[in-house]
Amino acid sequence: MYQSKLQTPEVDQFLKGILMLEDLEEAYRFFEDICTVSELRSIAQRFDVAKMLREGMTYTSIAEKTGASTATISRVNRALQFGCDGYRLVFDKLDGQK
Repeated sequence: MYQSKLQTPEVDQFLKGILMLEDLEEAYRFFEDICTVSELRSIAQRFDVAKMLREGMTYTSIAEKTGASTATISRVNRALQFGCDGYRLVFDKLDGQK
């Protein structure tokens, strides 16, 4: 099993709860309770930035299209280059649904 520096029994329980959500409506209901609109939109923005970086877009064009700062884009790029491959894992699964 993958070991993360984030792993605790509480985080395990939280993530297992997320995995039990059945559809987008349930996900929206859950995340609206636990996140502010701004927090969720920031996470979604980073996800969008990661997608654009994978597609080879430049920092400038990503910043213009998403409104993300270059610091955010750089942070996401570091995660893509040196992270735990979480973005790749999700993008591969999404690509498999097409």
